[in-house]
Amino acid sequence: MGLDQLSAYSIYYENYKNEEYEGAIRYGRWIYKAMPKKLKGYSRFDLERNLNRLITAYSEVAMQKQDPSERSAYLDTAQVIFEKVYNEFGEDEIDMFEWKFKEARFLQENSDFIDDAMTRAYGIYLDLFEQDPEKFTQSGDGYYVQVTLQHLVNEEQKDKALDMIEKAEPHAPNDKLLAFFDTIRNKLFDSPKERIAFLESQLEQNPDSTAILQDLADLYDQQGQMDKVREIRNKLYEVNPNFENTRALADYAINNANYDEAIRYLKEALDKTDDQTEKARVALDISDAYLNKENLQQARSFARQAMNLDSSSGQPYMQMASIYSQAVSQCTGGRKMDRKDKVVYWLVLDYLDRARQTDSSLSSQVQNQYQSYQPVTPTTEEKFMWDPNPLEEGQEIEVGGNLHSCYEWIGETTTVR
Repeated sequence: MGLDQLSAYSIYYENYKNEEYEGAIRYGRWIYKAMPKKLKGYSRFDLERNLNRLITAYSEVAMQKQDPSERSAYLDTAQVIFEKVYNEFGEDEIDMFEWKFKEARFLQENSDFIDDAMTRAYGIYLDLFEQDPEKFTQSGDGYYVQVTLQHLVNEEQKDKALDMIEKAEPHAPNDKLLAFFDTIRNKLFDSPKERIAFLESQLEQNPDSTAILQDLADLYDQQGQMDKVREIRNKLYEVNPNFENTRALADYAINNANYDEAIRYLKEALDKTDDQTEKARVALDISDAYLNKENLQQARSFARQAMNLDSSSGQPYMQMASIYSQAVSQCTGGRKMDRKDKVVYWLVLDYLDRARQTDSSLSSQVQNQYQSYQPVTPTTEEKFMWDPNPLEEGQEIEVGGNLHSCYEWIGETTTVR
């Protein structure tokens, strides 16, 4: 056209900026033919960036063409530019991962118009995944690893698909992708036993893989293989004694009524999370374990800790009600319950009221317990015959050693009802 390179470049770039892609190609095609690394009179010229722009321009124009032969011609030129990039630049000059990724996306987006495009695209995606599993897995928020994995499943390449899941899972950018992996994994196995066998073989090769250990623990649990569950939970704890793995050992101990062990792990877990709500749950579980051991004072201590950690929960108050009701059973032992024992149930009702006030969703549960405890509070006659003076409704009364020595540790007051 009788223009020098700088003038042609200027016109090309103006057209490109304005999305006049045919004009950009007309004045810029010389760039991919000549492949100039420098441009006289313009020090900021970047060949790599402009080859990328030309690929965009050819792709955009191709999509505007109705004639299939014209469209193919433009797409073929874009593919030629990719090849020229690979031939011209070395690994130390450009990010080859990004360029290959760009080519695979180009093939995927134009698969209706390029022969064998998806096969080539998937081949590139698989190569890129092997090069950098973390980077590839997180690209497109997990989209590209999903489509590549689905391709392997469709091609019935089971071992490759499972290998991809194993390598990608630690790098999943979101829970949605993890759920996708689980769905695919379940499709690939005919039965849980088959999946267990596969994971056991994988564990032999990667004995410290937390992902494999966690999957095995879940599967053993589903199959009722509790000895295996305990073995795997211990291994997870050894590999990574974080909150989740410590809590899992505690839960196992609780389910097996091993309350001493449960308390040990729960107390450890309490120091491994900063989440106040989670801490409150753990404290409440410790309280429950102590309650099952009939250590009522320790049960109360951790129930109160749960109250302080989560003021919006009514469960700690329900727990306090259970602790004090058990105090009556423990105190009376083999003897007959008297009117002084019955006073403790007023305190039980106080805590049930606080539970309902704190969390209205507990109303039904509170009402059921009310029906159990209210009938065993002191009767009108017992209140009248109280020594030295009759008890009046609304009067405060101490719940402690003044009733029986076995209530000395309680040290609270309640109101006569």
